Parts: sequence; C-alpha cells; structure tokens
Amino acid sequence: MRITDVQTFHLTAKLDKPFAWSLRWTDTRSAVLVKITTDEGIVGWGEAGSSGAPAIATVITSQYRPLLLGRDPFDVEIIWEELYALTRDAGQKGTAIDAISGVDIALWDIIGKAVGKPIHKLLGGCARSRVTVYATGLYYYDQDPRAVAARVEEACHYREQGYRAMKMKIGGLSIADDLFHVRAIRDAIGPDVPLMVDANHGYNAYTAIRIGRRLEELDVLWLEEPVVPEDLDGYLRVKSALDLAIAGGECEYTRFGFLPLVERRAVDIVQPDLGRVGGLSEAKKIASLANAAQIACIPHVWGTGIIVAAALQLIATLPNCPPVRNPQSIWHEPVLEFDRTPNPLRGRVAPEPELDAEGAIAVPPGPGLGIEVDEDAVRHFGREVIW
Repeated sequence: MRITDVQTFHLTAKLDKPFAWSLRWTDTRSAVLVKITTDEGIVGWGEAGSSGAPAIATVITSQYRPLLLGRDPFDVEIIWEELYALTRDAGQKGTAIDAISGVDIALWDIIGKAVGKPIHKLLGGCARSRVTVYATGLYYYDQDPRAVAARVEEACHYREQGYRAMKMKIGGLSIADDLFHVRAIRDAIGPDVPLMVDANHGYNAYTAIRIGRRLEELDVLWLEEPVVPEDLDGYLRVKSALDLAIAGGECEYTRFGFLPLVERRAVDIVQPDLGRVGGLSEAKKIASLANAAQIACIPHVWGTGIIVAAALQLIATLPNCPPVRNPQSIWHEPVLEFDRTPNPLRGRVAPEPELDAEGAIAVPPGPGLGIEVDEDAVRHFGREVIW
C-alpha cells in the first residue's frame, strides 16, 4: 500500500453569539483536516490544532506532502520521526507539530481500516469500551462581570443531560467576580458534581495561588493552566501551595516538551491535545511517560468529531492510574473532555457520539477511527489548501 495523495482543508464557521475565555473573545470556530488517500482506495482522516490554521495547512501541503507521497502508511512512526526531523531546526513546538498531528491521526485511520480493526486494538488493546465524559463549556458570554445567569442555566442543563462533571472558565474577570461565578455554579449543581476550572494561563503564580485557596473552599477538583506554559517554576510554586489538583499541558508539544512536566512533577494531570502534541503516536508515548510517574493523563479535546474519535481511541487504551479494585472516573480512570460550546462544524463533519444514561460515550468499534467523515460538509465549511 502506498500514499497517492495528501489533501488539507481549512474549515471555518461563524457563531451566532461570541464567547470568551481569559485571553480573548471569538465569533468563529475553525478546523484543519487532513485527508490521505492510498493506491488501495483506503482513505484516512486526521485533524490538526486550529490555532494558526492557515499556517498549519500550508506546512502540510508545502513541506510534508512531498515526503509522504509514495510512502507506506504502516511506517507511521518512522514517518513521524522524519517529519519531525524535517522541521526540527525551525522549532520543536507550534505549527509544524500541529501539522504532524493531523498527518499522524490520518495514517492511523488508514492502518486501522486496512486491517479491519479500531485504532485502540493497534495501540495496545481496550482497557474500557465506554469512556465517562465531562462537559466543557461555561465560557463568558456577557461583558457584565456580574452577569452569571446564563452560565448557571448552562451548568444546570449539563447536569440534567446526565453529565457527571463539568468545567468552567476563569481568569477573564477579577478574582472577586470569578469567584462569584464559581460559587453560583457550585450552588446550582450541588456538591456531588465534580467541578473543574480552567484559567487558560491567565494568572501569574501569586494570583493563581490566591484564587486557588478560595477555589479549594468551593470544592473545585482541579485548576487548569494556572500560569503560562513556559513558567515551569510557577507551576511548581502553585502546585506546592494548593491542595486541589493542578492540570496542564494542552499548549505543550511532543514527549520532549512533556518530559520536564513529568520529571519535576509540575502537574497532577497531563492534558496532551492529540491535534497538537504530534497525534496518536506521540500522545501514547506521553501517556506512558506520565503513567511511569503515576501522573494522570486526561487529554485536552477541542475540535470536530475527528479529534473526539481519536481521543476516544487513545483513552480506551490507557490503564487506570493507579490500578485499583474499584476504579472511579477522573480519580482513577481517564475521562473525555466533551466540548459543548457552540460549534457548527462539530456535528456536521462527523456524527456526534451520544451520551448514555451513565454519562459515558462508547468507544467507536469500527475500523480506524471508527467514524465516517461527511466530505460534503468539509467542502461546505472550508476549502482545500493547495501549495
């Protein structure tokens, strides 16, 4: 089997209403999708990180496509190393690794389809056929710092839908106003629903510690990205000062980038994003690295149904951390971050998985990623990027 074509698509969709987090407002959702075709007619799909989407698509078409044509998709990890080496001198993080991620996921999709097996069977086996999910949402929707009603309504909606945990944004308001929002949501959902908060590196270490101590009083489970990803000592300072769990890694790249986080135990939870870290090949290595230090791995997920399916395939393979007789989701078992923010692309590019009565989603059992991509939707929302 040989690769005969590599196509890259940049998709965008306008939102009816913008939303914000600690860094910015947005009124657009976007995605970078990779389609790889083989001489046997098998097609694989992948998704790359969408930050800087046009540049990512250009790297794939201009730099990686010539190297991929004619290659055997089963050489996926060898190809990964060659792509990484090709752009290493230009930087070991960012756009080039985003691009590799989309290619790698597409290659694994092809391999699974070629042998008639889901990817998780090829990555080591199935530790679980269903994955508990938590709802990611609760962004800022109003310029008024005390306007909390919409967020409370959203949180109650998640609880009523059967989500067993949820995550909200902080860092975009004053400490007092953000705590007002967290307290309102905690009161609305009750004490039995795990609540996590994500600052998107909106604080320095001192401020993160200050708000973190108040978050502990509200029984927040984890504080995500309290400081900028480059500030490893800041992570260590925050982690040593607080009793709640510290999560991070969605802005980190490759096993090389995660190694210091794990070696210095700067976080309690690593959050590799499959569209950023280097795809499934690299995410599996990062998860093993974390497990060796008994640090939980809960991937960051943000994108279309393609990246959701890839994350489910990975999570299916991850061992409980630590292994116990009666594992509990989040505390022992990895869970899926299930983005609930508005995204016209999400359910159109590939069907959205359904939440069951236990607040979980089935791992796709079909070959490869186990999903069908709607190419009409891909072309409706985007364009092929040609070098």
